[in-house]
Amino acid sequence: MIALESPRLIADIGRIYARFALELERDQFSHQASLRCADHPSLEHAISTYLESLHPIKVEHAAIAIATPVDGDQVRMTNYHWQFSIEQTRQALGLDTLVVVNDFTALAMALPRLGAEAVRQVGGGQPVKSSVIGLLGAGTGLGVSGLIPSGEGWFSLGSEGGHTSFSPRDDHEITVLQHALQLFDHVSFERLVSGSGLELIYQALSKAKGLPSTYLSATEITRQALDDKHPLCCSTLNVFCNMLGTAASNLAVTLGATGGVYIGGSIVPRLGAYFDQSGFRQRFEDKGRFRQYVENIPTYVITADNPTFMGVSAILETQLKSLHNSAGSAILSQIRRLRTQLSPAEQRVAELVLAQPRSVLNDPIHDIALAAQVSQPTVIRFCRSVGCKGLSDFKLRLASGLSVSVPITHSQVTQEDSLLELGSKVLGNTANAVLQLRNELQREPIDKAIDLVMNAKRVEIFAVGNYASVAQDAQMKFLRLGIPCGAHTDPHLQQLVSKLVDHDTTTIFISSGGNLPELMDLQNKVNELGSPVIAITANQSLLAKKADAALVAEHNEHATTHLPMISRVLHLLLIDILVVGLEMRLTDEGRKSKAMALVNKPEASRSLPILGVRTATPIRPSISHSQ
Repeated sequence: MIALESPRLIADIGRIYARFALELERDQFSHQASLRCADHPSLEHAISTYLESLHPIKVEHAAIAIATPVDGDQVRMTNYHWQFSIEQTRQALGLDTLVVVNDFTALAMALPRLGAEAVRQVGGGQPVKSSVIGLLGAGTGLGVSGLIPSGEGWFSLGSEGGHTSFSPRDDHEITVLQHALQLFDHVSFERLVSGSGLELIYQALSKAKGLPSTYLSATEITRQALDDKHPLCCSTLNVFCNMLGTAASNLAVTLGATGGVYIGGSIVPRLGAYFDQSGFRQRFEDKGRFRQYVENIPTYVITADNPTFMGVSAILETQLKSLHNSAGSAILSQIRRLRTQLSPAEQRVAELVLAQPRSVLNDPIHDIALAAQVSQPTVIRFCRSVGCKGLSDFKLRLASGLSVSVPITHSQVTQEDSLLELGSKVLGNTANAVLQLRNELQREPIDKAIDLVMNAKRVEIFAVGNYASVAQDAQMKFLRLGIPCGAHTDPHLQQLVSKLVDHDTTTIFISSGGNLPELMDLQNKVNELGSPVIAITANQSLLAKKADAALVAEHNEHATTHLPMISRVLHLLLIDILVVGLEMRLTDEGRKSKAMALVNKPEASRSLPILGVRTATPIRPSISHSQ
């Protein structure tokens, strides 16, 4: 067993029950309790009730899996009335760390931790090591997710795959679909492969047989089918298992889930041998021309007692490791260590930072001083006492430790989304992509790109289609720095300009996918003429591989089916990083040049005007190409 430094609160919040546990050793959950949500006015109240039962055990870190999408600080349950702010809840409960994730994201992150004893294979197939894994779970709804391998870790997919359109495969399923279409405009897999779906299937088959209309709950249908006491219940459960086989097979070929497809949720793991003998696996393999492909993919039922606990624990562990290894973690640890050595006034600032680090991060110095009941100079002295140059430096180091390291997810926009949900998903996806870009930035290609521009007499930028605006933005910023630059988005003009470049010209190619034949042709031409190439594009693309410096941005956007929103934002940010780096380099060289001039010609200092001195030395102009 791997003992943890301090106890961690782990929770799984559903519509009816809020389940809690204390993790003292890795994947060992003690003090388990299930509280009825209806008995508590809020999530905070339910957590407080559980924490009180642990007294005198002190909990500093907590992670919650909740049955609702989580996009930002504000969380609102879709199937219950609880809503809350993650940050306000953390502060109210006195926690150092509070991570909140979707419950199916947590279940997905549990899969790499599950041993052979925690799953049961249904049918044949062998998993391909370090390959994509698929996940489905039928319960209140139909959860769909997946895991993509990334180095030594995994990325989980934020998916709403349960809402894909249901496709019947036999007469029974056609009957069910016809019945469902009388009740709903759109029939998704979730409408049928879920608890309420079991009830709907039962009603449809009962109506088709001309039987009296009677209501049976999903629990009762399952119980009578497993006891083999009710033929219609058996038929209902068989149809349910077949439908799940279709959904799992669709997921397998969509994701290329050669690492296996796992079945979780609250329904299937309780079916035991009945599910193994059902038509699930036969339907899974019934894929026509792709039968051999899916036959090689194994399917598993998750039998572990607390798989969601394991997943949310893994996410919390990732978060805490990130905090521990970050500069922000170091500064908080340093404050705790030095607190007794600070002056009484500085100690008040320290207590404020430790209690409300995120507020301090966002507040101006006036508000920080007011909250700590000290003067503004005292805030500056505190920052210097803990080893920072000032408040800005302190906030930078603090921010690096407070950013959440929850696996990056992408929420798909659907036709059913309201305008508010649509806006929230677009902003959330963009924010996640920006965080991913920040985490994956590499210094070497940025330095190389700056060197290439600094050593050039001229810069030529090539882009097409939706990325023309990025090229034009880059051109404007380079020109403001005094760098001769042209942006070319017309194919004919691009061909003409590509013939005029030489080794003194640096070319920049901007492309989301980095595999467009026309841009590859241009890149080959400028390479032949000796022009260095900077590519702003996707990692491992053809443009990136052949470039002298590649500034890469990964995203979940597909140009063939989505407007290029996220990729353009990322490319604009990469341009900004390049421009700021150039400006700093130019300013630094300008200062050195000015200092050398004063040393070599002291009399020049008397002739320089006080105003209008240019500190940055522009790049040498060359003969201007047609723009």
